[in-house]
Amino acid sequence: MSGLDDGRQCTVLHVDMDAFYASVSLVDAPHLRGLPVIIGGGWRSVVLSATYPARAFGVCSGMPMAKARRLCPQATVLAPDHEQYTRVSEAVMAVFAEVTPLMQPVSMEEAFLDVSRAGRRIGSPARIAAWIKDTVADEQGIPCSVGGAQTKAVAKMASRAAKPDGVRMVPPHDVVSFLHPLPVGALWGVGEATETELRRFGLHTVADIAHLPVATLARIVGQAQAQRLSTLVWGGDTSEVVTPTPVERSVGSSQTFAHDVDDPVELHRHLLRLSERTTTRLRHASMMARTVVLTVRFSDFTTITRSRTMNRPTDVTRDVYATASRSYEALGLQRVRVRLLGVRVEGLSPRELTPVQARLDEPLRGWREAEHAVDRVASRFGTRTVQPASLLLAERRGDPPADLRSRPT
Repeated sequence: MSGLDDGRQCTVLHVDMDAFYASVSLVDAPHLRGLPVIIGGGWRSVVLSATYPARAFGVCSGMPMAKARRLCPQATVLAPDHEQYTRVSEAVMAVFAEVTPLMQPVSMEEAFLDVSRAGRRIGSPARIAAWIKDTVADEQGIPCSVGGAQTKAVAKMASRAAKPDGVRMVPPHDVVSFLHPLPVGALWGVGEATETELRRFGLHTVADIAHLPVATLARIVGQAQAQRLSTLVWGGDTSEVVTPTPVERSVGSSQTFAHDVDDPVELHRHLLRLSERTTTRLRHASMMARTVVLTVRFSDFTTITRSRTMNRPTDVTRDVYATASRSYEALGLQRVRVRLLGVRVEGLSPRELTPVQARLDEPLRGWREAEHAVDRVASRFGTRTVQPASLLLAERRGDPPADLRSRPT
C-alpha cells in the first residue's frame, strides 16, 4: 500500500469497489475466486462485470456476451442479482457515513469522502483508508481500492492506480511525479475517443500533455477540454466533495417497451424523447444538471448504467441527448434487444445560482431560449404541441406514442 505513511495532507479519499458486481456475486460462490468469471445473461446480452482474471483476456463491462465468451471460453458465467447489489451498496455507503458526513456517492460502487475533519476521531487519511478497506472486507466480503490526495481528480486517479485491493496516497509534493508517467487514458474524464485522438498526435503520457501549449492542445481536443486537461495534468482541481441532499438529487425518465427493440435508429429516437422529457422537468424545477446517466436494460433483464459529466451545466435537450447518445454508442451494441431505456440527469444546481459560460460561437439567443419558449407554448396549448421533427415524423408513421409505459425516475 504505497504512501501510507505520507498521507496526512490527503484529505480527499476516493473509494472504489473492485469489480463490484463480480465481487458481490462471488460472496456466495467462494470456490470461483481467483478464476475468470463473467456476470451477465445469455449470448445476446452484454457483460455487466468480470473478475480480474477474466479481464486479463480482454473481457470488459458493456461487451456483448458472445464476444466475451469467445475471448474467455473457460470463464464461468453467473446471472446478475440486482437486489443483492443494492443491499451491499447501501451497506458500503453506511460504512463511509461512519467516517464522515461529507460524502459524495458517484455510483453504487464508489464515492468521494472529505476526511479533513475525521482525523482526531479515527486518525490519518491513510489509517482511515485502511479501516474502510478492512471493514468492507469483513462485513461484506468484497475488496475495494482507495486513493487519497488533496483534490478529487488526483484521488480518483490514485484509486485507479491502487487497483486491485490497494491504497495509494498522493501528497501534494508527489502529485507531479505520480501523474506525469501515467498514460493519457488514466486522466479523469479522458475516454477512449479522446485517448485515441491524443495518441494519434504522439501524446502518450500525461507529461506529454503537460508540456504542450494549451493553444496546440485546443486544436486537438477543443478549447474547453484543453483548458481542463492543462489544469488536471498538474494536479489542479477546485471541485469540492459535495454531499447530495435527499431532495431532487436527480431528474429523469425511463421507458419500458411493449416489445424488445434492437433497431439503433428507433433506440436513438427513444433517447431523444426521454432526453426531451427529462430536460422539460428540469426546466420546470428551475434546475441545471451536469451529469447524464444512461440506463439500458436488455431482454434478459441485465441492466447497465453509464454516466458522463458535461463540460458545463445545462437544461437543454440537445446537450443531454448528445451526451446520452455518446454513452450508448460507446457500448458498441450491435442488434442487441433492449427492453428499457432511461435518461437521468444528476449534479443538479439551482438555475439562478449556476453560471453558464457561453461559447464564443453561440448566438445571443440559442437552444435554451428556444426550449423555454416551447415550454411556454406547451403550458398553454398542450405538451406535444411543439416537439422535435424526428419525433413528430415517427408518430405520423404510427410509431408508439411518447408516453407509452413510461415513468419518471
